[in-house]
Amino acid sequence: MAAVLIWISLLVGLLAGLGHTEAQQTTLHPLVGRVFVHTLDRENFLHLPELVVSVPATVPITYHAHLQGHPDLPRWLRCAQRSPHQPGFLYGTATPADRGRQVIEVTAYNRDSFDTTRQRLVLLIGDPEGPLLPYQAEFLVRSHDVEEVLPSTPAGRFLTALGGLWEPGELQLLNITSALDRGGRVPLPIEGRKEGVYIKVGSSSPFSTCLKMVASPDSQARCAQGQPPLLSCYDTLAPHFRVDWCNVLLVDKSVPEPADEVPTPGDGILEHDPFFCPPTEATAREFLTDALVTLLVPLLVALLLTLLLAYVMCCRREGRLKRDLATSDIQMVHHCTIRGNTEELRQMAASREVPRPLSTLPMFNVRTGERLPPQVDSARVPLILDQH
Repeated sequence: MAAVLIWISLLVGLLAGLGHTEAQQTTLHPLVGRVFVHTLDRENFLHLPELVVSVPATVPITYHAHLQGHPDLPRWLRCAQRSPHQPGFLYGTATPADRGRQVIEVTAYNRDSFDTTRQRLVLLIGDPEGPLLPYQAEFLVRSHDVEEVLPSTPAGRFLTALGGLWEPGELQLLNITSALDRGGRVPLPIEGRKEGVYIKVGSSSPFSTCLKMVASPDSQARCAQGQPPLLSCYDTLAPHFRVDWCNVLLVDKSVPEPADEVPTPGDGILEHDPFFCPPTEATAREFLTDALVTLLVPLLVALLLTLLLAYVMCCRREGRLKRDLATSDIQMVHHCTIRGNTEELRQMAASREVPRPLSTLPMFNVRTGERLPPQVDSARVPLILDQH
């Protein structure tokens, strides 16, 4: 009976966990070629049914997202969060190759209690509806970070301000990328310095004359010289958005690009060219003579040098008899006399016993108290005289 109760409790807990997992699942519908932004805030994670106690707003929360079954996000999606006290964002632009269903698992970490809460985001990526947007422009906004443009309010304000520079038409955000992801540098920790963000906008209306003048070669030449580009209209983006007009990129996809020519395989034979002289066929040759000359000549030279060295060392020596004949008799007598005297002096020095003096200082007589002269070793005097 106890075992049955244990199994029932385990099944109830499992069903409850499945119910909670199903409650944490959210379905979203990104579009191919359109920017996708999803906000990760504490309201979506800390007010779930399994959390009984509400978490204060001052608790730091960090988010980590990854593709289900993989350690990272897909290549078109990024996760950004400036600090644990601010919300996180999942943003990116899906490509036609990403069309389909993708499941993103998001984990929220409570930095105080180390509790974790998970949520699954089911992304059903489909094709966009409506007219095509062949006219696309990309702007570098240096006065904002990427987290400041991802919410809907700043993005809508940017599109409204950009409408004053473009022909009337529907403007849509195509992509938002941080300047750090495009090779930008991290700004200095000074107030007012921003990382910068690239904002790509598309429209079905052609570019205005003002935008065409900004991207003209004359404007690019002025930018290369460090001067501002030509802007024939009023900058409606200022002062809320500081745009770097030297980094404006216009892309016109209304005209189809010519297809690349497919190379046709040939027969592998070069055409006749008067300047090309192919080598003729090589005739058969015998390399035995060359090999013998290459090997035998160095060996013969080495053998001759060896014989010459042996003749010089063995046959051209003077010898002791010739040396004695070239030396005079008086020189030999002097040499023998000096050698004999030296041996005799060495034997005399070795047979002499010289006692070492006890002291060279004057001594006192214990009975009379008189100072005596220093003792002189009589045996040492002849030795000193002999040395002199």
